[in-house]
Amino acid sequence: MSEVHVLTHPLIQDKLTRMRRVQTSSKDFRQLLKEISLLMGYEVTRDFETTSTTVTTPICEGTFPKLEKDFITIVPILRAGVGMVDGLLELMPFASVGHIGMYRDEETHLPMEYYCKMPEGVEDSTIIVVDPMLATGGSAVDAVGSLKARGCTNIRFMNLVAAPEGIKAMQDAHPDVDIYVAAIDEGLNEQAYIVPGLGDAGDRIFRTK
Repeated sequence: MSEVHVLTHPLIQDKLTRMRRVQTSSKDFRQLLKEISLLMGYEVTRDFETTSTTVTTPICEGTFPKLEKDFITIVPILRAGVGMVDGLLELMPFASVGHIGMYRDEETHLPMEYYCKMPEGVEDSTIIVVDPMLATGGSAVDAVGSLKARGCTNIRFMNLVAAPEGIKAMQDAHPDVDIYVAAIDEGLNEQAYIVPGLGDAGDRIFRTK
């Protein structure tokens, strides 16, 4: 079974609380999301393996650690996941970015895939799938399934706020994919929104409502 990592760093928690406030502007929401994504990125990448390399410093030659594999792909689930990319790219400017487009049917609440574009050789990379909300888990389950169908095996999932229902759906469907979250909230309401949550992340990022 996959592990669920709840990232309780004080800065992450403070920024998330500010994002939850209904009066937080789209500008501030986007900035906070970028900052949280960067901070979470430290934990998501904590177990990345390193190897040794020889470097000549201004003083002498020495042996130092470097990433063993730097083929890392950030995959936002469109559209809200896009808001998490800049923070991770600031942390890992060498990373590639793929995109998966998903939307939720308003009646059935089921996810539908409409777009997928990945870097060449993505199956050999370490993949971080990002989406601010893990509600029913449908979009996340299908996005990870789409990546696995393309031969990807080294996948981890990063999101801000999760519902227990979404975590269960992900673990049932993908027990090999670890989940990194900033908070696990109470659950879902009748419209399948996370309670208390922070509203529709996509609308708040792009000010579409």
